[in-house]
Amino acid sequence: MKIPYKYGLLITVCFILWVVIAHLLVPDPTSAIHRAGAGTFVNIVEVIMIALGIRARKVANGNHLRFKDGLKTGVGIAAVYGITASLFFAIILPVIGKGMLAAEPGAEMKPAWQVALGAFIGLGLGAVLFGLLYSVIISFILASRRSDERT
Repeated sequence: MKIPYKYGLLITVCFILWVVIAHLLVPDPTSAIHRAGAGTFVNIVEVIMIALGIRARKVANGNHLRFKDGLKTGVGIAAVYGITASLFFAIILPVIGKGMLAAEPGAEMKPAWQVALGAFIGLGLGAVLFGLLYSVIISFILASRRSDERT
């Protein structure tokens, strides 16, 4: 399995588990668990999976990593996560309703399509933008330096 798919899908699985468990334990979608907890948990998982994915790319390249290869791998992981997590919500939204997405005060008063659109844009773009930031930092740390290439 390609590295971005493997690690991006692992983030999505962790995200889905968080959402399901958190909503079973705390049904109020406006709770701090859903507003701050989900973002914190998923961002920690995203950093870990991007780091593991970039490290796996380095190992696959004979323990050599160019910065741009690490960056592409990390952004690919984030894109897979953003798309698949959005698909998860697109599938369960018609079944469960907007209750899982209505974490903002007043969201329960909005039409379902507005709540869903906001969630998809926030989740998809947020995953990729944060993934880009994390990938830059992690790739910079793990990238091979010119002195490494001479030896």
